[in-house]
Order: sequence, then structure tokens, then C-alpha cells
Amino acid sequence: MKQVRIGLVGYNFMGRAHSNAYRQVPFFFPELPAQPVMQVLCGRTKERTRAAAAQFGWPEAVFSVNELLTREDIDLVDITAPNNQHAELVIRAAEAGKHVFCEKPLATSLKDARAALKAVQKAGVIHMICHNYRRAPAVSLAKRMIDDGLIGQVYHWRALYLQDWLMSPETPMMWRVQKRIAGSGSLGDLMAHSIDLALWLVGDIDRVSCDMETFIKKRPKLETFDTGLGGKAKAGAPMGKVDVDDGVIALARFKNGAMGTFEATRFAAGHKNSNIFEINGSKGSLRFDLERMNELEYYNTAEGDVTGFRVIQATEDSHPYMGLPGGGPRYWPVAHILGYEHTFINTVADLMTAVAKKKVPWPNLEDGVKTQAVLEACDTSAREGKWAKVPKI
Repeated sequence: MKQVRIGLVGYNFMGRAHSNAYRQVPFFFPELPAQPVMQVLCGRTKERTRAAAAQFGWPEAVFSVNELLTREDIDLVDITAPNNQHAELVIRAAEAGKHVFCEKPLATSLKDARAALKAVQKAGVIHMICHNYRRAPAVSLAKRMIDDGLIGQVYHWRALYLQDWLMSPETPMMWRVQKRIAGSGSLGDLMAHSIDLALWLVGDIDRVSCDMETFIKKRPKLETFDTGLGGKAKAGAPMGKVDVDDGVIALARFKNGAMGTFEATRFAAGHKNSNIFEINGSKGSLRFDLERMNELEYYNTAEGDVTGFRVIQATEDSHPYMGLPGGGPRYWPVAHILGYEHTFINTVADLMTAVAKKKVPWPNLEDGVKTQAVLEACDTSAREGKWAKVPKI
């Protein structure tokens, strides 16, 4: 069996999620033609990097990207660093001949996203962007149902991505509220997921009309960058200007004629991680909510006087990612629910198969550029106060 030796850059939220996936995928996907080997964790703060390596199961820690990229015992570089580092690290990894797995968004600008895509294509390496929600079994089932024509011609897409963790004015100036690092706020952090799902499930977007708002203009500064995710500022800390959006709403027209709406915010009280979409077509509708991620709601217009939304339990063995090739459950028996972490395990499983077969998987960096193009159109629309065409990738 082929081994794919991994070098991971970053050790916070996504670093933990990716590390867990590498550890778990051999247990749930024993049939894969390649399996990951956790080789090296890379971070810039020595004490925290070593601690994370020990906790997550990485046998070695390094503190320089240069050192990571020049190692001959690394086949794939996994990038979970803050957003403004993604494109540069992709380019450098590709130029070093490493396969690339990058967290979303691919970049903080369309120009940089295009450069990253060009680099991996020129190098001929395998590349993948981590939009893990595609691989929730219920979402992959929705894709299969749409492709099979079960809801007919798509008329409407509507998406909500709602959180409330940023509502307190005392939440400090972590990197996610700084444009130079994050690129944008809820637009790139949350709505990027909704855009990726829309592009995958419905099709390419032609134009958008978007509005954004920053509700809390200033926040207390943190002492150091490394305490950024969820840290607390000291009493009496100086204030910094928030220059990203807290909430965003957008209208969209798809190239196939469908109409779409998007809303994303980190100021929706009571919503912890509500990633919701509904698709209406000529023969039926589909609904999904990540907070009930094992369920897919389906409405069939042909059911006559017993018509109505019904819940599909998406943990049947026959549903995507749920069954072993020889039959039987891959994870747990039906309705023994899956969690957020399994979307990453499924993603890594597909990535390992792609590396073994030397075939670029989906979503890849071209998909990342498509999402970035829609994000850029949204930003343009919000600044100019009018509809904006989505740029060509």
C-alpha cells in the first residue's frame, strides 16, 4: 500500500480537524490505495507547536516552512495557516514538488488565487481545497439526487450560514476580524462555504448583488497574534479598528437561470453553526441544516395527496461514504449519528485515493478560484452599490 507522508502547517482549529482525520481515516477506510503518514507539524511558535504535535500525534515538529518544504520525506503539504498565507504557501509547496491540500478560502484576492492555481498546474502536483461540507453524507446525497433529476430543473437556491460567537464587543481583535490577514469577515469565513455548495449543487454564478455591514467597529487589541483564536484582551487594552464585515447578504443569478439568495453572519443570536440551504426545482425540493447533518429533507411533487417534506436518514449504508465496498456500514449502524469530524475523514479519504491514482480530486484549486471570483464580485457589488458580474477564473 502506498504511503503519503504529510507535512501540516498550522495547529489551531483546522490543524486539529485535519490531524484527527489523518489519524482516523485508516480505521474507517481500510480499503484505500494509499494511507496518510503523519510526518511533521510546522508552526512558528516552538512551545505551542511542540505541544500540539504531542497532542495530535505528530512525531516531529519544525518551526520553519523553508525546512518543511526542503525535506525529502514529505509528499503532501497541508495548509491550515491563516488566510493571508494560503496562496503563498500553495505556490511554494507546488514549486517544491509537493502535493497540496489547502484550507478555504484559497486566497484573500482573486489575483492570488489565480496565481496559486497556475502554480499547481505548472508543477503537475495533486491539489485539493478543503470544503469539507461537500462530504457530509446528506450533502453528497443531495448532489446525487440532483444529478439523477429527482428535483428537476432548479429554480431557486437559498442559503444561510449563521453564527453568534462574535456578538460581544469584548471579543478581541483576533486575526479573523483583520482584513490584512482574513481578507474579509463573514463573507470569506462563512459565505465561502455556501458559495462552494451552490457552485457544486446548482452551477456557476453569473452575477451578484451584495450588501455588507460591520456592527462593532472597534475591539480590544490582543497582546500577541498567537493568542488570536478566542483569546481575551487585557483589561484596559487599546482598541483596534475592525475592517471586515460582520454580516453579508447577497442575491445571485446562476448561469443556468436559477435565482439565489445568500446570508452569512456571526451576529445571529442563538445560532452556533447553522449552515443551511434549500433548493427548489420543477419536481421537488431539498433542505439541509448542518446542525442536523445526518438528515436531508426531500419534497416530491409527484406524491399526490400524501405530498410533503420527508426526512431522509442519510446514514443508510447505500448513501455516500456510509457503506464499505463489500457491504455493511463503514461507520456506525443507521441513525447512530455522524459528527463534524467525519466530513474531514471523508475528505482525506478522497484525497488519498486521488494521490494514489495521480488524479486531481474535487474540489480542487480551480474550484477555489471559482469561489474566490464570486467573493470578489460580492465585495465589488457591496462597494459600488450595484450588481457585479462574476469575473472569469
